[in-house]
Amino acid sequence: MADPRRAIPRTDAVLGEPRIAKAAETLGRDLVKTLVVAAQGRARAGEIEAAAVVDDVLARLPATVASLRPVLNATGVVVHTNLGRAPLSPAALDAVVAAGGTTDVEFDLDTGERAKRGRGALAALAAAVPAAGAVHVVNNNAAALLLCALTLAPDREIVVSRGELVEIGDGFRIPDLLAATGARLREVGTTNRTSARDYAAAIGPDTGFVLKVHPSNYRVTGFTAEAGLAELAGLGVPVVADVGSGLLGPHPMLPDEPDVATALAEGAAVVTASGDKLLGGPQAGLLFGDATLVERLRRHPAARALRVDKLTLAALEATLRGPRPPVAEALAADVRDLEMRAEALAASLRSTGVEAEAVSSTAVVGGGGAPGVDLPSAAVALPARYAVALRLGEPAVVGRVVRDRCLLDLRTVRPADDATLREAVRRCG
Repeated sequence: MADPRRAIPRTDAVLGEPRIAKAAETLGRDLVKTLVVAAQGRARAGEIEAAAVVDDVLARLPATVASLRPVLNATGVVVHTNLGRAPLSPAALDAVVAAGGTTDVEFDLDTGERAKRGRGALAALAAAVPAAGAVHVVNNNAAALLLCALTLAPDREIVVSRGELVEIGDGFRIPDLLAATGARLREVGTTNRTSARDYAAAIGPDTGFVLKVHPSNYRVTGFTAEAGLAELAGLGVPVVADVGSGLLGPHPMLPDEPDVATALAEGAAVVTASGDKLLGGPQAGLLFGDATLVERLRRHPAARALRVDKLTLAALEATLRGPRPPVAEALAADVRDLEMRAEALAASLRSTGVEAEAVSSTAVVGGGGAPGVDLPSAAVALPARYAVALRLGEPAVVGRVVRDRCLLDLRTVRPADDATLREAVRRCG
């Protein structure tokens, strides 16, 4: 009998198949060839028929060359760090595509001369917070704090409350970050109570600045006290306020969340924030404050190493100037609208034989923002087995499992994605 492996098509023949050849133009010949060789190996092992090699390759072609996969966030966590924090708005995505080619990022088309880098994004940021004397952008909020320490407290002391020496995620801790710059931390107060007198007693000739840190993912309750920015601003040294979550002004749904405009009004010399949390933009560290201090930060040699690229600048400007981003939409969503969407989705799924039910849910801000704040929401409840199938599907859908049910929380799903979510569930049924 003839060896069936002889029927396995040659590599060049498979690569020459029109559909695979077209994919190679988009994804690259090397990546597609790797898939072809793997399919041939499966055919030799008897896992697939020799005639199925082309179909096997086509079924395994990725949507893009990059390994990152789009995910539909149905967790109810508005700013989900593990899912990339803030999803960009359509306007920001368009801006990123436009900026992906050759751009005038540091070039003045009118004069033909070099121009200030990121001038459009910086102007938009300044317009969003008029109280700031100047603004600057680095690659994340940790970098913003790092630059403040390098510039304002080289070989000097940073006075900070013991209750604010927080861990910011993945094992990175504020004290370790600041100590790495060569600055010395002067801890004051206790974990639950720190007064303005504690700060005042610690300030001396070696003080670079006082640091006020947003507590991020936790809240201390009970017998507590902390000094406000207005009190600290009167101590005679610069106060750097890390508001963390990127809220530029007060938000009606998050009354206790610190924001940039309020921190400046209360006397902070420099305020740092994240661009990819409540602002709803790309990952970036935002700096606002006294014009002289911000210019010192901008001119520090380390600022070059911490600067953002043209894609970030484009996305940031579009987020600030364009329509409301998805994070803002999710926060503003009316719970009754969410309930109606959940009821419609559940009914549609039941008509296809899926065991689905509309239920009340509780969403959260996430990303270290507004700890302890619950956002009323609505979800579609499915049997728990759907959780894994949805994560592995196309597109990937991530919900959360509660009491043996997979909940798909609609506060973090845009209405335009309801049909996609329904089809993803239906395919897993």
